[in-house]
Amino acid sequence: MPRGGTPVTLTLGGPPLIQLDAVSKHYTPDVAAVDRVSFEVAEGETLVLLGASGCGKTTTLKMINRLVEPSAGSIHIAGEDARSLPAHELRRRIGYVIQGVGLFPHWSVARNIAAVPELLGWDSARIAARVDALLELVNLPPDDFRSRAPHELSGGQRQRVGVARALAAEATIVLMDEPFGALDPLTRDDLQQELVRMREQLGLSIVLVTHDVSEALLLAHRIAVMDAGRVLQVGTPGELLAAPADPQVTHLLETPRRQARRLRELVGPEAS
Repeated sequence: MPRGGTPVTLTLGGPPLIQLDAVSKHYTPDVAAVDRVSFEVAEGETLVLLGASGCGKTTTLKMINRLVEPSAGSIHIAGEDARSLPAHELRRRIGYVIQGVGLFPHWSVARNIAAVPELLGWDSARIAARVDALLELVNLPPDDFRSRAPHELSGGQRQRVGVARALAAEATIVLMDEPFGALDPLTRDDLQQELVRMREQLGLSIVLVTHDVSEALLLAHRIAVMDAGRVLQVGTPGELLAAPADPQVTHLLETPRRQARRLRELVGPEAS
């Protein structure tokens, strides 16, 4: 398994699919929103960016698909410098899922999913087949859902459509920004399990932003803990739990530990 540290040499799935090298973002000369961040993501890996609000994780995510342009450093996607492509072409190659989904409210579910394939010039038969296949993948029967409007869906259903839309152009890289944060616990757990299934079925490489430590531990192959724009530690969940390298990492991981202890106390001898 890969070792913790920054930057990281990967052993998952061969050469890195995503590589950030000393990437920084300054909105003002004296303040770095992101400060010399380096990490790699292997093919088929889920890397979670974990930290409190304002630590730079969303800015880091957006720099991968150039929604935010880096002030310094380099980003490579499948060995290619991200700056060598027009930004809109790069984004069409990378799925992007946000909290709140951002579906077009006056478009049907099918048209929302088809948006990028239409921009890419796919023919109508190919688009229709892709829409139905993705609805099946996210457990929304096409005959029931393709013609619905977003306001006719539950929050969990809208999030499923958002995931389908991110995969519509056959992207194997998916960026996810707090994708499940607004959902109730049962729906959230269901979608987390669906994400793991889709990752394994489609061979997805995922970078997921969250401030939820339990979510990070459950979904990640590796976690990059961020604070004040910097990566403090990168490692597997087991590595971070066993050997946190920074007091902030220790502090973050204390929450699930405390919750687990409290649950054991409540359940008591019946747990066995």
